[in-house]
Amino acid sequence: MYDSAERCDAPKCDPETRVAVLDDLYSWIEHGDVENPRKMKWITGPAGTGKTAVMGSLTQRCKSNGFPAATFFFSSMGSIGRRRKTACVTTIAYQLVQDHPDLKDAVAAAVEADPIVFKKNLHVQMETLVLAPLRAVASGLGAVLRGVIVVDGLDECETDQNPDDTRRKAQDQLEILQVLQTASLDPSFPFRILVASRPERVFRDFFDPVQNPACFDQRLDLHQHYNADSDIALFLEAQFSRIRRCYNLPLSWPPPGTIETLVEKASGQFIYAATVIRFLDKGHRSPKASLDAILKMEAKVTVNPLDQLDALYTHVLESSPDPPLSVLWIHSIQSLTSGLRSDAPNLKLLLQTDPEDSEAEHLLGNLHSLILIPPPSQEARTLYHFYHKSLFDFLGDPGRCGKLFVKNSEIQGFIWNGFVRACTRGCDNKFSYPLVSLNFLASLPYYVFNGYVGSVFLNPDAVPTPAGADWWASLAVALRWNPSLWQIFSNVHISVRAALNLFRTLN
Repeated sequence: MYDSAERCDAPKCDPETRVAVLDDLYSWIEHGDVENPRKMKWITGPAGTGKTAVMGSLTQRCKSNGFPAATFFFSSMGSIGRRRKTACVTTIAYQLVQDHPDLKDAVAAAVEADPIVFKKNLHVQMETLVLAPLRAVASGLGAVLRGVIVVDGLDECETDQNPDDTRRKAQDQLEILQVLQTASLDPSFPFRILVASRPERVFRDFFDPVQNPACFDQRLDLHQHYNADSDIALFLEAQFSRIRRCYNLPLSWPPPGTIETLVEKASGQFIYAATVIRFLDKGHRSPKASLDAILKMEAKVTVNPLDQLDALYTHVLESSPDPPLSVLWIHSIQSLTSGLRSDAPNLKLLLQTDPEDSEAEHLLGNLHSLILIPPPSQEARTLYHFYHKSLFDFLGDPGRCGKLFVKNSEIQGFIWNGFVRACTRGCDNKFSYPLVSLNFLASLPYYVFNGYVGSVFLNPDAVPTPAGADWWASLAVALRWNPSLWQIFSNVHISVRAALNLFRTLN
C-alpha cells in the first residue's frame, strides 16, 4: 500500500517537478477522456525514469484531495508480499472497503460464504471480493462511487516458485493484467486503473492498441511523451542548494555549467541525478571532490542512454576497498533478503569471515549512494535497502558491468561458505548464537540453497565438517525446521543419484 511502513522512504517527486505529467494523470483520473472513455491506462518508461515517484506523488495528491485511491506497489527488493501476485487483489479490496464503507457488509458476507477465497486464483478473488460486492450495493447507492486503483512496478512481480523463471514470471504478470482488465470492463466497476511498469514484452503485447483497440486509454511514456530535462535541472538546483548550506560551501559551487552537464548525462533518467546527489551527500570524500570526479567520468561512446549511469555505478563500486568482494556482498544481501527477513546482525554473522570484525563497514562504507546501511544503533530492527533496481540490472549484465560481473554460482558458493563457517562456529562451546540467529541459520537452506546444496560435493573445500553438519541438523530438528531438513535431504539425494548414474554410464 502507498502508506505502508515498508514504503516510508519511497521515492516521490520533488516540489515543482513532474507538474505536467501529474496534472495530466490527475485530470484523467478525475474526469476521464471524452474521446476515449476507457478505465485502464498504462504508464511506462525505461528504468530510472521516475515511474514509482510519479505514482507515489499522484497517490498522495489523490488522498490529499479526498479522492479515494487503492494502491499496490510491487518491488523486487521488498518483502515477499510485494514481490508476489498473491496479495495484490486482497490488498486492493481491503483499501476499497476502507474508502467505501458501503462495501463492507457485502465483502464480509462474501468472505463468510467462501472463507478460503484468499487461497483461490486472482480472477475468483476479484469477482468475489470486488465485483460481486459492487453489484450488490449498486442499487442502494445514492451516488456513483469514484476512485482509482494504482498498480506500480508490475514488471517486478516475481513467480512463487523461481524468481529467475522469466516465462512463469510473465504469466503471473499477465494474469494480474487480465484480472484488472476484466474489472475495468465490468459495468458495475466505477474506478479507473493505472498500471505502471517498464516496457517489457508482456506489457507491450497486452496494451497493444492493434490487438486491443477498444480496451485501454492511450498509454503514457514518461521518456517519450514528456521532456524530463527541466525537472531534473530543478531537482539538481534544489539539492545543490541544500548541500551547499549543509557543508558551508561558497555560492560559486557548483561551477557554472555543472547542472547542464549532469542533465545531459542523465538522458532523462531521474535515477542518475538521484544517485549523483546521494554520492555527493553520503560519499567518503567532500562534495566538491566527489563532484569533480563525476564530471571527469568518461562513459563508453555509444547511443545507449544507460552508459552514463553505468559509468556512475562503476565509479561508486570501485571506490570500495575491494570492489569484487563488495559486489559479492551486494548480491548476497539481495539474495538473503528475498526469501527471509535478514537483518544486519544476521547478515554479518553469515558473510563476515570473523563475526566480531567490521568487514561490512569496511566494504560497504563508501557505497551509501547505492544502499541504505542501518546505523549500529538500529541494526537489530532495520534491513539493508537498495535504492533502485537498476543497480541489479547493471550488475546482472556482463556487457554493462564488465569485470564486476559475478555468476550466480559464485554468489551461492559465497553464501554457502558463510553458512558452513557459521555451522562450524556453532560447535564451539565458547561461542553462542542468539535465538534469532539460530532461527535464521535453521531456515537458510530452505530459502536460499534450493538446487545448490548437492553441487558442493564437487568441491571438497565446501563440504561441512561432520560436527558442523550434525550441529545444524540437531538445530533444525530442535526448532522444527522440517522444510530445511527436507531441502537438504532432497538435494543431496538427487545429486548422489546423478553421480551414480554417471558412474554407470562411464562403466
